[in-house]
Amino acid sequence: MLKGKTPLVVALVLGLLAGVIAYSAIKKKEADVRRGWNLVPVVVAAQDVPEGTVITFEMISQRSVPEQFVTSSVVRPDSASYVVNQKVLVALQAGDPLLWSQFETTKAAERLSSKVQKKARAITIEAKNTTSVGGWIRPNDKVDVIGTFRDPQTDESVAVTLLQNVIVVATGKITGTTNVNLIPENQRDYNNISLMVLPEEAEILVLATELGQLTLTLRNEDDVDLIEERGRATISTLLSGERTRVLEQKRREIIQIIKGGEKAAGATAP
Repeated sequence: MLKGKTPLVVALVLGLLAGVIAYSAIKKKEADVRRGWNLVPVVVAAQDVPEGTVITFEMISQRSVPEQFVTSSVVRPDSASYVVNQKVLVALQAGDPLLWSQFETTKAAERLSSKVQKKARAITIEAKNTTSVGGWIRPNDKVDVIGTFRDPQTDESVAVTLLQNVIVVATGKITGTTNVNLIPENQRDYNNISLMVLPEEAEILVLATELGQLTLTLRNEDDVDLIEERGRATISTLLSGERTRVLEQKRREIIQIIKGGEKAAGATAP
């Protein structure tokens, strides 16, 4: 009797399993379809806007559109202030989503000279990835400038900190007030950095550039301390290890090592 029912039980189990698989596949398909139709807010024209018009807050509004139609080229509400006071390059109709490509790539009124404080000077130095902290330096950051030269007396290579706590005013054509969303991605990388220095410091950098190579080190934004006694790194101190051992102990006393949100054992606060 039991053997006679076995094929029926197996068939029921297989049918149930097939139904579960089919149901799961249908629900997944529905989820995939719905995912693209989630509504997200974007900035749109609140009225018809002629070509060449300077956008004001009264000319724009917010509207929700399906997520699948929103790309990084569409202006989101949290970035609306960046397009206000910008000149639109094409005519817009009421309801049209605003795109970054519809605006001038830079602010017409932006000039580097306006970022330079009185009695200071802006000077530009070459900045490769290897000499600018891997390209992580940004406008308004603070850096130290290290020069690598050959000592004319000993003919030995020397590295020395030339300037400390220098403000970066621009990386390439980008300043601290530039809206990078208006800059094409292929123009956001930089190969030079502009620093704000005293006129006398500008002379030092010009001469240092002629004599050797400059490298930038990045500071914490709240770190304004200056090293009064600056040593020199030479091949002799490098090979002897004497200076390295002293600095290693100093580094352990100063730098906090963060692991899993906690200080490492033995680390002290700066």
